[in-house]
Amino acid sequence: MLRPAVALLAASLLACAGEAAKPVAPEVAAPPTTPPPAPAPPVPEDSPPPALERASVAVGGHSIAVHFKRPPAPWGAIVLVHGRTWSALPDFDLQVPGARVSLMDNLAAEGLAVYAIDLRGYGSTARDPSGYTDPIQAADDLAAVAGLAGAGLPARPAVLGWSLGARVAALAAERHADAFGPVILYGSPCPPTAPPSPPAAPPGPPARASNTEAAARSDFITPDALEPGVADAFVAAALAADPVKADWRDLHVWADFTRLHAPVLAIHGDRDPVVTPSCLRERLAQIPGGAQIEVLAGYDHAAHLERAAPRFVAAVVGFVRQHSSPRG
Repeated sequence: MLRPAVALLAASLLACAGEAAKPVAPEVAAPPTTPPPAPAPPVPEDSPPPALERASVAVGGHSIAVHFKRPPAPWGAIVLVHGRTWSALPDFDLQVPGARVSLMDNLAAEGLAVYAIDLRGYGSTARDPSGYTDPIQAADDLAAVAGLAGAGLPARPAVLGWSLGARVAALAAERHADAFGPVILYGSPCPPTAPPSPPAAPPGPPARASNTEAAARSDFITPDALEPGVADAFVAAALAADPVKADWRDLHVWADFTRLHAPVLAIHGDRDPVVTPSCLRERLAQIPGGAQIEVLAGYDHAAHLERAAPRFVAAVVGFVRQHSSPRG
């Protein structure tokens, strides 16, 4: 198991991506986008995905739930980190008859062992005793899951974070550099140039507010981007997994991109309201090794659940293949 480490993270207040990727530098122009891809093909009935399994890792005595799908002979592994509102399974293993939208299934079909964490207070992971989760906890928990995901494989696992999860992924890769390979920041909000000030007073009791159907539908904003039944399936799965909102504290804590040395891909839909492209490009240019960016034209914050899914998966898998290397 990996050592816990103190880390800093940026957090989003929202819930919770192409032609070849382009390098990002301070003077780089906006990357090109590609037209919307064709509808995702039907799920082949003779190629069932690996079974969904569950494990747990203990961090500071707290049990962190991990969902995983592992093909018979994986060539690598990837850890998925959900956003602020919904947990791993609604986000990454949504099952819809006739539609291939489970990111776990789609990545496993490409030969990756796929692991998805439930952060504290989400899905199958209990709340922290404080009632809150926070950036430091989330990064340390994610690093522990990376140790599980990478066991027995020659390369460190990649990590993909969606929305707030992109911030968790960047933070964990910064502070636990020996635990991770490539980093994918999906639908990432843009961190400020300087960390915001800490709150003047500690938070009060957690709100434990109820989640709503409107919140579950809020990321699907592009007409005709979805296969039939996807939005309804997501609403049902999300509310069943996370009827009560998790509560966060220490949202003033942000990641330092100048200290991030992993290969980085940023991916998002061009209609994603969470992403400010110019700001994100400026921050990515702070990464010492640079970064790549991929934009999916015609899609929004939930592109991996939309008809962009084939191209989304191709971009992620290609990046992981390109940048996976044996452990040093």
